[in-house]
Amino acid sequence: MDLAAHPDNSQYGVLAERSPLVRRLLARNPSPFTFTGTGTFVVGRGTVAVIDPGPNDPAHVAALLAGLAGETVSHIVITHTHMDHSPAAPALKAATGALIVGCAPLVLSDDGPRADAGFDASYAPDVVLADGERVSGPDWTLTAVATPGHTSNHLCFALEQEKALFTGDHVMGWSTTVVAPPDGDMADYMASLQKLIGRDDVIYHPTHGEAVTEPQRFVRHLLGHRRQREAQVLRAIDEGLVTIPAMVAAMYAQVDKRLHPAAGRSVLAHLIDLETRGQVVREGDRWARNGDA
Repeated sequence: MDLAAHPDNSQYGVLAERSPLVRRLLARNPSPFTFTGTGTFVVGRGTVAVIDPGPNDPAHVAALLAGLAGETVSHIVITHTHMDHSPAAPALKAATGALIVGCAPLVLSDDGPRADAGFDASYAPDVVLADGERVSGPDWTLTAVATPGHTSNHLCFALEQEKALFTGDHVMGWSTTVVAPPDGDMADYMASLQKLIGRDDVIYHPTHGEAVTEPQRFVRHLLGHRRQREAQVLRAIDEGLVTIPAMVAAMYAQVDKRLHPAAGRSVLAHLIDLETRGQVVREGDRWARNGDA
């Protein structure tokens, strides 16, 4: 993915205004998987919540605390526990006394290609939020929206006062989401996208990339894209491309080869979903249409 083709106007170290109740601080951890970095969001004025405090980076935490001088952090809210989202929570809690709330802990071994996709073993929430549960401050309310798929513990958070949704990695503002087995699940991811279609949010704030200002249209595009990928997988099998590396080489020929290992995980997620639905079968590392094996 060409980062230059997806401009981000934020400056590192600056707590930037996004709306009357939303500010964002960009962590200095750009990569082919995090885009320009992790966006840490601040919700409210005076007494605030911090969503996804980011990687274990003392400079990022210091910049956040400097930007919030004179204000009180009451809640540290976590969408999921990948290493670019939650590891700064303990340092922020130590500095502010805020409660860590949000997704459930999840620690799995990860043999995938993403250095940032490991799970944060230090994550220790004070309160785990279930779908529909809320935390609030004087001028804000955040409601948990369960959106498994990217990870099984993923939550989005709805800011009722602005009809805004903080989408974590479920919907990103610059690229499609990696769905990487064993924890990532394509069927759950598609169902979680469909869930958002029925909501009335007017803006999404992804952790990576810019805001999404036509959210339902954007989600329909994501659903269509995934269905096209599924059709490509089936067509590849029909054309004799029966291993994941062969499928990736054909399907992602125009994509940065650094992303091919992660693309292979998404292809695997599609294949597992198709296998569950009885459309394909596997023999070792080879795949076939059900009935053709």
